[in-house]
Amino acid sequence: MNVEGIDASLSAVAAAIAEPARTRMLCCLMDGHARTSTELAIVAEVSPSTASVHLARLKQQRLVKVLAQGKHRYYSLESSSVAAALESLMAVAGRMPLDRFVPNTPPRLRAARTCYDHMAGALAVSLHDRMLHLGWLSTTAAGEGAYDLDHSGERALAGLGVDVAAMRAQRRRFACACVDWSERRPHLGGAVGAALLKVALQRKWVLKDLDSRALGLTPAGRREMQGHFGLEGL
Repeated sequence: MNVEGIDASLSAVAAAIAEPARTRMLCCLMDGHARTSTELAIVAEVSPSTASVHLARLKQQRLVKVLAQGKHRYYSLESSSVAAALESLMAVAGRMPLDRFVPNTPPRLRAARTCYDHMAGALAVSLHDRMLHLGWLSTTAAGEGAYDLDHSGERALAGLGVDVAAMRAQRRRFACACVDWSERRPHLGGAVGAALLKVALQRKWVLKDLDSRALGLTPAGRREMQGHFGLEGL
């Protein structure tokens, strides 16, 4: 065991956490919701440029990860291990996390809506999490937030009438994490996300609003999504 190497790594991580502004950022991210550097600058009470430096340090030490989406970059904790370590440190320090993220999105839009050609909102985030939990989705080396379908996921989508081979042939991302702007957690984008929205609309699991991007979950949709995906509490 390289004790000196471990000591040096531990010291570097501890130093990254120890700076008060960075501590506030990490505590803010403990609720599992991603945030932009601008939002974290406000939490840390520093300028946007200083926040960028702090976030680069935290990313270097693998305490946070960043997902670029359009013109925005969303930061979240690198892993559950980081969250567990921070929680233990908070217990030792006798502190609780700072204010939790509270979305201000109108309820219907927050519940379910379209995001370009795929589904977003709390329903879509729950579906993304459930597919990960079932092992249908797996991360790939194709880039941050990129997913692939395993055999069980392919069978499940094929059972809904989705042509997975045709999706793979498309000139677009196959499946990817798309940060939900109301939940600040990922929903599923890419060709797979678009296919799932198409299925949900064709089977009338959800209905589009006439004058907004909101989607209404139907009673049949609630039953079918519980049956096909095991989603509870819809």
